[in-house]
Amino acid sequence: MSKDIRKIVSQMTLEEKASLCSGKDWWNTKAIERLGIPSIMMADGPHGLRKQIGEPDHLGLQNSVPATCFPTAAALACSWDRELLQNIGQALGEECQAEGVSILLGPGVNIKRSPLCGRNFEYYSEDPYLSAELAISFVKGVQGQGVGASLKHFAANNQEHRRMTVDAIVDERALREIYLASFEEVVKKAQPWTVMCAYNKLNGDYCSEHKYLLTDILKEEWGHEGFVVSDWGAVNERVDGLKAGLELEMPSNNGLGDKKIIEAVREGELAESVLDQAVERLLTVTFKAVEKKKENATYDPVAHHQLARAAARECMVLLKNDEQILPLKRGGTIAVLGAFAKNPQYQGGGSSRINPTMVDEIYAEIQKTAGHNTKVLYAEGYQLDCEENDEGLLMAAKAAAVEGDVAVIFVGLTDESEGYDRQHLRLPENHRALIEAVAEVQSNVVVVLSNGAPIEMPWLGRVKGVLESHLAGQASGGAIADLIFGEANPCGKLAETHPQELRHNPSGLNFPGERDRVEYREGLFVGYRYYDAKRIEPLFPFGYGLSYTTFAYTGISVDKKRISDQEPVNVAIKVKNNGDMSGKEIIQLYVRDLESSVIRPEKELKAFAKVALEPGEEKTVTFSLSKRAFDYYNVEFNDWHAESGDFEILVGSSSQDMLLKETINLSSSVTVSKKFHRNSTIGELMNNPVGAQVADKLIRQVIGEVDSAMMREMMKSMPLRALLNFSQGKINEDMLAEILQFLKLTFRAF
Repeated sequence: MSKDIRKIVSQMTLEEKASLCSGKDWWNTKAIERLGIPSIMMADGPHGLRKQIGEPDHLGLQNSVPATCFPTAAALACSWDRELLQNIGQALGEECQAEGVSILLGPGVNIKRSPLCGRNFEYYSEDPYLSAELAISFVKGVQGQGVGASLKHFAANNQEHRRMTVDAIVDERALREIYLASFEEVVKKAQPWTVMCAYNKLNGDYCSEHKYLLTDILKEEWGHEGFVVSDWGAVNERVDGLKAGLELEMPSNNGLGDKKIIEAVREGELAESVLDQAVERLLTVTFKAVEKKKENATYDPVAHHQLARAAARECMVLLKNDEQILPLKRGGTIAVLGAFAKNPQYQGGGSSRINPTMVDEIYAEIQKTAGHNTKVLYAEGYQLDCEENDEGLLMAAKAAAVEGDVAVIFVGLTDESEGYDRQHLRLPENHRALIEAVAEVQSNVVVVLSNGAPIEMPWLGRVKGVLESHLAGQASGGAIADLIFGEANPCGKLAETHPQELRHNPSGLNFPGERDRVEYREGLFVGYRYYDAKRIEPLFPFGYGLSYTTFAYTGISVDKKRISDQEPVNVAIKVKNNGDMSGKEIIQLYVRDLESSVIRPEKELKAFAKVALEPGEEKTVTFSLSKRAFDYYNVEFNDWHAESGDFEILVGSSSQDMLLKETINLSSSVTVSKKFHRNSTIGELMNNPVGAQVADKLIRQVIGEVDSAMMREMMKSMPLRALLNFSQGKINEDMLAEILQFLKLTFRAF
């Protein structure tokens, strides 16, 4: 279908153009029949399709069609599996086509600044590189089926507390390197049809009317070709939003926003050309959706359920396995404890809550997988609708535990949802009590967790095994059974740091802020970057996860030791499976700047790969690192920059287990001009050979020959204008002006 979009826009009245900039209702865009402009439908995601049935309720949250509930983003990220994310995106695209949905609202790539954020289960990681890589695959999968993805929530939407009004104060480097980086590569490499702006303010401006975000960065710098849609109800001032680059307001504004746009154009407040550009973007996506719509589309819910099960297996993380308590042996007696075993917790609440096509019951799946020769007991252990201990349930659980050869306890979080944040990292009291009560009478205890964010584990030393299942979707019960009996080998690794205590988290003193202001004072030091810098041992580090086999990292090599910032360096890693069970290892590559002139994290994730290995098998995995792997965001010239110098390439099995390293030297092609002025210091001059000569001469003019190291150090902090006083007339204004002119010419400073 070829449409002359500009011609269509030229035929539209002002009223018609304004009308397209808001929804018809909760989920649909407006149609203009006389011009052949159709309406298209959007629906919530991102880990399943949430299409409402019939008339939407006032919050758009109830009565959705049955759809596959895949693992949540927090779970999927722990797979570190690009191919898996693309396959799930493809499956979601198929379900959207079957239900006539043109745009799926997801993925969410907001950074996990705090483990308390109520919506963390919808987001991938604390690390922007990992988040972006997985989101790229997901978007390609969805859009490969002719359905648009909506990348959200743009930007710095990292808490639910006052989410519609809070002002996130973020410095430019942290914004670029952490909070925007998770969006940037997705836009550049996958071109999501839409980007959803966030509710909050960013550095003083609402994201819905933030020209720097929506136009300067997203459209002009990154080259986004689609349109920007508001989060539902995120618009502050509609005309200001349109000027800034917000094309579509959702849901319907009942004509109020349309009226404001019309009045603004007529009064000269808004150029009609701005409105025309917005409509062109909207129509481009609308006609693309119609062109790619598949008539009579269907999908196989059973096949998708099996995909959800396979995905859940890839995501779950084995955190502890003392004495190889897992996998469980068939035969004997297993005590399955905890209400989650029959009423699984597999997703969070809010706009991403899916009406699943089917749900695996964990207890039933364990019975099936254990076989007829295994006796499987069950005790509820706790009530689901309250946190108070029930002594009768605890006693019954202890009795079952005593009878069993091993006790498998199912616990987790019961209240994770959009709309509000958690207040602490503790399990519900009756879940904790169950673990501790059972540990008193049974030495062989395995805990299986269902949660979308980290928890404290004061009971960790009293159990032998811990499997983190996350919120792993409708098929998580079958996946858990597969893993605990060794039908599959755990291969997930954590996509966020699990702190020992909440106070260890870098945002701890500044979350969720005061009134309508939250300051991101930790800057760049989010997640493992902070724990590295502060030498704080987490409960479990970023990138951590165990296997039923063992892997050896046997070698590292680079194809060149010296590179320019205009050429890649290829890094080859050899990994071997030393165990007797097939498994998958997630190889993580980090980069450390050994001689940076600016504050940088100790190391940062820049590449990863998931590799399958049979027992005794060795493979070589190659990574290609471009300039961006060595860059930081230079705020002086507003661009990414790799400094000349030595960089260390670190490879390991987690962020705190570096097993291989190599050093390369990078030569920058960019000359960073240094601007010297009256308040530049002697120390700044010393950072350059020519400047050092000038500095040495000035020091001798002021205080003569200096043998004292202390005096030289004191002089380093002295601004040039202070030389006028301290030199007692030896240096005057004219001489200072000559010095600055010399520096200007020498360093091409201005």
